Amino acid sequence: MQDIGSFLTLYRQNNKLAIRLISPTFGHIPSENLDQYGLTHRKPYYFFLFMLEGGTQHGVDLQQFEINANELLFILPHQIHRLPTTKHGTDYVKLGFDENCLSLLPKQYPFLVNPLNNQKIKFTTSAAARLKFTFDILLNLVSRMDTDPELILAHLNSLLTEINAAYFSADKSPADDKLSQYIRFKLFVEDNLTDHTTVSEIAQKMALNPHSLYTIVKHYSGLSPKAFITNRLILEAKRRLYYAESSIKELAYDLGFNDPEYFSRLFKKVTGQTIATFIQDLSGN
Repeated sequence: MQDIGSFLTLYRQNNKLAIRLISPTFGHIPSENLDQYGLTHRKPYYFFLFMLEGGTQHGVDLQQFEINANELLFILPHQIHRLPTTKHGTDYVKLGFDENCLSLLPKQYPFLVNPLNNQKIKFTTSAAARLKFTFDILLNLVSRMDTDPELILAHLNSLLTEINAAYFSADKSPADDKLSQYIRFKLFVEDNLTDHTTVSEIAQKMALNPHSLYTIVKHYSGLSPKAFITNRLILEAKRRLYYAESSIKELAYDLGFNDPEYFSRLFKKVTGQTIATFIQDLSGN
């Protein structure tokens, strides 16, 4: 996998914002320029694919997702993204923007924490029409490098608000207190992943008792808080192994494990595979 950290900087479509949109007739980069990035990479920015007609398949963190008409796939920074080997469906829009672009928007969007673990969102016909309309405006705005960034940000805000509403439409409102607590828990885990903070310590920092935290996390993730943290650590291990960023011993220490052998045993317990077998399977793909 190639490092694509500079992709948005090199191919941005606005002088002041690291943002890029692509449709079947707009924004494509010459294939010889794309070849250097390969089909699989760790995303350093937010990525959205909205299918209007047809279908396609993309991989996210070693899982395959089929995206069809009126469906949207979103990928968060640091997730592993595998592009399809075949062409997209007949009509689609792709959007990428960086963390700095997100920080300029007027509000937060809880779906970007992905609390319900849904990489793919299905839109109603009316919501899909609104989404397409907003994408069309954004495509027009980024057709000129000197477009006022405030105009782009205003419509990006509308777009993310629409996506956020669709993400939570089948579940409780993001304003629900328990969901808000779960989002806080998930953010804490992300921000302190390698510190191996205990569940009791996390509950205390969140002003909850351990039983309340257990109930909330179990409801939204299906896992206990301890299992959730362990699975997140192993997912990060898989990402780094995919990248072949370091040796197993170095990886264990980087992830906060003092004992590399314990880390190897835990990996096998969670995945059902030894690390060596996992690496062999990757090289066979």
